[in-house]
Amino acid sequence: MYPRALLFSAVLVSFTNAQHPGTLVAEVHPSLTWSKCTSSGCITQSGKVVLDANWRWYHTSSGYTNCYTGNTWDASLCPDPLTCTANCVIEGVNYVSDFGISTSSNAVRLKWMQGSTVGARIYLLQDDNTYQIFKPLAQEITFDVDLSTLPCGMAAIAQLSAMAADGGISTDPGNTAGAKYGVGYCNAHCPRDVKWIKGQANLLGWMATSSTSGTGNYGACCNEMDLFEGNSISSDFAAHSCSSTVTGLYRCSGTACGTTASPYGGVCDPLGCEYNSYRNGVTTFYGPSKTINTNQKFTVVTQFITNTGTATGTLTEIRRLWVQNGAVIQNASNASVNVAGIPTGNSISAGYCTGKESAFGDPASFEDNGGLGSINEALNRGMILTFSIWDDPAAHLLWLDSNYPASTSTTQPGVARGTCLTTSGDPAWSKQMNWMLRQRSCGFELDLSDRHMSFSSGLSAEGRVLVSS
Repeated sequence: MYPRALLFSAVLVSFTNAQHPGTLVAEVHPSLTWSKCTSSGCITQSGKVVLDANWRWYHTSSGYTNCYTGNTWDASLCPDPLTCTANCVIEGVNYVSDFGISTSSNAVRLKWMQGSTVGARIYLLQDDNTYQIFKPLAQEITFDVDLSTLPCGMAAIAQLSAMAADGGISTDPGNTAGAKYGVGYCNAHCPRDVKWIKGQANLLGWMATSSTSGTGNYGACCNEMDLFEGNSISSDFAAHSCSSTVTGLYRCSGTACGTTASPYGGVCDPLGCEYNSYRNGVTTFYGPSKTINTNQKFTVVTQFITNTGTATGTLTEIRRLWVQNGAVIQNASNASVNVAGIPTGNSISAGYCTGKESAFGDPASFEDNGGLGSINEALNRGMILTFSIWDDPAAHLLWLDSNYPASTSTTQPGVARGTCLTTSGDPAWSKQMNWMLRQRSCGFELDLSDRHMSFSSGLSAEGRVLVSS
């Protein structure tokens, strides 16, 4: 990104594998408190949030010219990855005015649209230069969610990602931006739309996928745990495994990323072992005026159960609880009478994952990449908490809230995932919705209060620690 052209080539070489911050916009992270709880009570933690690097302004280090505009790299500044990385810097952002990201004590709000900006992804920081690390084995993570204005075709996600705590500064030579500028994102889908991976511009083979994004030859792979992904109609939680060669951010290429011909043949599992109550046959559990009433705020609880009940044990189960209007609600049990082959239960386990794959005809990519053992290792190493709001130009989020594949009969088990129309979420529909979404201030809120977004040391008794006094 820098140095400038006047520097000697020897200096240039030392910084070509690099990602550096600019100086035009000060990066001031919004404060966000959260709580760490034990059986003795909760202690407030001081944290901050940072916007992901993909949403930021990249421009020449010597002026204001964009290195990337819309879905295109500037050919003169970025003829190749090394030159682009040397020429361009990453800027700070104005969180509220430019992105509609606001915090108030222990709550954060993400808006779908703010001016011409669409969507957002943020990370929880320990301090200005370090992501907050979570190691939740034999513990739980909880948060409040308000999704009452988030419609079909859009999703809010709270996710654990196996990113580096410093955003790659210690492993990517010359990278001085790091966590302070939201650098280093990865997940089990090995996303190829990440503009900089391992400190280098991902512009080789870049192809536009929408008016604002595209994909390059490389992908950013790592373990992923989706604590919650959903909208006002449907939701799920999902574990995504990776092979033993992936122990953090892994820059993939070719078949290692997964391909169109073999989407589940990469180093990570993009499908995930997911639990969607509607897909599992319980159609009255989650949604407007249902058991979990999405017209109102609710609490999401994710518990990581080990065989010994301690953080040194082995992960055997990922359990979901809910809290709404002061009541603890058990997760929907599988409707085995409707979906033969899925074992009775209401959590993610090894038996559930293999049963679901058999019942729905899903590929076994979760087990092929290590299954729960892979998730166990990633949680032991520590993962970063991310929040995002997004749409899905490729599959229109039909896999979450509608029928998927759309052309398949809903009489086939696993096809129906929610009540949204199969035409929802496509680009034409999204354009028609834009004005309405602006007027509704469409988005979602997360509260991180003492007993509503906490990282609990140990498991609560059926989630009762989460009920506000």
